[in-house]
Amino acid sequence: MFCGFGGNRKVETVALKEVQPLTGYIRGGVTALASKKDYPVYLDETATLFEQITVSGGVRGMLLLLFPSDYLRAVNGTLGAIVQN
Repeated sequence: MFCGFGGNRKVETVALKEVQPLTGYIRGGVTALASKKDYPVYLDETATLFEQITVSGGVRGMLLLLFPSDYLRAVNGTLGAIVQN
């Protein structure tokens, strides 16, 4: 995955063993919505091709359908070309 935001050249996921200590969430429930800390959120511009997107609701198995613009506003996210083929 390629990311051109803030000079970063790539984005990586956090190792599973580090997820809960870092975020306070268990695997399957990690979300940027109302998280305990403000994490940078990047959303690929192709998300705007869809009327709604699905994001984690913060509990394993809970999914929320949101307009991409509402999600970006809620998480103070950045929209851009993240993925490169």
